[in-house]
Amino acid sequence: MSRVSSRREFLTQSAALAGVGIASSLVPPQFATARAAEKKGKAVKEDSIPIVDTHQHLWDVKLLKLPWLKGDAVQAINRSFVMSDYLKATKGLNVAKTVYMEVNVDPSHQVKEAEYVIDLCGRDDNPMEAAVIGGYPQSESFKDYITKYAKNKYIRGVRTVLHDPDRPEKLCLEPRFVENSQLLGKLGLSFDLCMRPDEILDGARLAEKCPGTRFVVDHCGNMSVTSTDKKLRNKWKAGMKAAAALENTVCKISGIVVTAEKGSWKPADLAPNINFCLETFGEDRCYFGGDWPVCTLKATYSQWVDALKTIVADRSAKFRQKLFYDNAVKFYGLS
Repeated sequence: MSRVSSRREFLTQSAALAGVGIASSLVPPQFATARAAEKKGKAVKEDSIPIVDTHQHLWDVKLLKLPWLKGDAVQAINRSFVMSDYLKATKGLNVAKTVYMEVNVDPSHQVKEAEYVIDLCGRDDNPMEAAVIGGYPQSESFKDYITKYAKNKYIRGVRTVLHDPDRPEKLCLEPRFVENSQLLGKLGLSFDLCMRPDEILDGARLAEKCPGTRFVVDHCGNMSVTSTDKKLRNKWKAGMKAAAALENTVCKISGIVVTAEKGSWKPADLAPNINFCLETFGEDRCYFGGDWPVCTLKATYSQWVDALKTIVADRSAKFRQKLFYDNAVKFYGLS
């Protein structure tokens, strides 16, 4: 079977959330119209639903070293993308809050990255309210590293990209990795599963071993929308179903557009994978992620948002409110 050895190569080929509804008092006043309209039985305009972007990438190449940016497939984004760029890209899209997602920096720069985003979270000139920082649960030094940040009010979780070439299959099931993943739960932190699509089952097994830790399946499980490999797709589906069967896992609807055909894709191309995830995890355990600027390899931020809105247009206003806002606010404990 053909395999996807890393997300960068992948681009070339293309706790539990029970009762997630949040009190209306937690919704910013400017967004209250959506809730009020729904209560009155009126249709809610799509642009009135606020967005929480749970996968906001930023990087300053003058400050941080990102080895993966050297890859041929990502030269279009081999430059700095800072907050001002993000605000420009999302202008007019009603992005109310964001959660930073680590950007796979050189290991020696992880502390620098964490401090960089903590500073951004503390400012009032941008929508970033929380962050998922990089970390290596397979490392002997992980406990000391993450304990340092666990009490920071802006840090919500950890991610390590598990599909990079130097991270072998079943790494997440090694004893130290499992032990440190259990530690995350004790510290009140989550872990993002960014894996090869045929290894999602391993992620589910990790989540099963760590019932006290919340896990997020990134990018709809990284299954390419253009793949015709039935065996791969079946493994992906089995893994996603196994993850969804556990109460401590959720699914991030993100990243999928980068697997589409550049210049010719349409929302219908993304719909089968997205709808499978939505139906498998349910409306209370899925939420939106922008994956900007990586998404720009195939689509603008606006095109990705519009595509997802098109795909879920026939679902209820309540469903869309959960997908774009409520579920993320609840999961990350946002204001």
